[in-house]
Amino acid sequence: MPINIPKELPAGEALKQEKIFVMDEDRARTQDIRPLNIVILNLMPQKEKTELQLLRLLGNTPLQVNITFLRMATHESKNASKSHLDTFYCTFDEIKERRFDGMIITGAPIEQLEFEQVTYWEELQKVLDWSKQHVTSVLHICWGAQAALYHHYGIKKEALSKKYFGIFTHDITDPTEKLVQGFDEVVRAPHSRHTTVATEAIREHPDLRLLSSTEDGEAFIIMSEDGRHIMITGHLEYDATTLAEEYERDCNKGLEIDLPINYYPNNDVSKKPPHTWRAHTHLLFSNWLNYYVYQQTPFEWK
Repeated sequence: MPINIPKELPAGEALKQEKIFVMDEDRARTQDIRPLNIVILNLMPQKEKTELQLLRLLGNTPLQVNITFLRMATHESKNASKSHLDTFYCTFDEIKERRFDGMIITGAPIEQLEFEQVTYWEELQKVLDWSKQHVTSVLHICWGAQAALYHHYGIKKEALSKKYFGIFTHDITDPTEKLVQGFDEVVRAPHSRHTTVATEAIREHPDLRLLSSTEDGEAFIIMSEDGRHIMITGHLEYDATTLAEEYERDCNKGLEIDLPINYYPNNDVSKKPPHTWRAHTHLLFSNWLNYYVYQQTPFEWK
């Protein structure tokens, strides 16, 4: 089934070229079906790239999905045009009376700041509190995962000595959990961050489960016991070239940055990196939408 997106959203044409089933608002109104309503809080600087990455994944399931994009009213984006945000994004005040079946909170390149130093932290806390009563299940990505662990469970992030950057392998601790059903025993996924969360703090928390970690012990997939909050510390949604773009950006800024680990073939930057995490990414999003959103959400919110 398709994703329902605004008619003129730029990502729509790219999705159609990739043969992702897209339905605009006009056609969706003629469908006699209860679609899932998903709100995406997009905190990434390059909004349109993240929109395409996430919509590609949400559009590859049997479920019809309505998409609402959310932005922080207390933050002015430097990389997205005001017209794009005004046309396709809502503010929290505009949606706070609504209920959603699912929510995605993206990462943001601000993990070296303390949470309280983030300009929109107070507003984000309101969104996180609101989600507990207004959203069936929330998928938090990278910095969004760290923010959720801190706000909901009191687990602080910790600075790393250098950027955790590359493609890492992960194990699955409980393959019977529906979120990771169908996963191989070894999962590859991108990470790109300067901070971490303590694995032991997650294991010791009574309301959390660690479903996957890297071969060097970094927490990867974390879930609340009730399935309402899922935290992914990496970037499964990334395209094959995203880490290359980040590496080139940091090099151009003169930052001290190592080659992303296990990324370029033979560590040769002239060679195209393979997309080795695509299948697990699609499976995780499909499992989340099916088991934690569709199977759990009420047909009619009261």
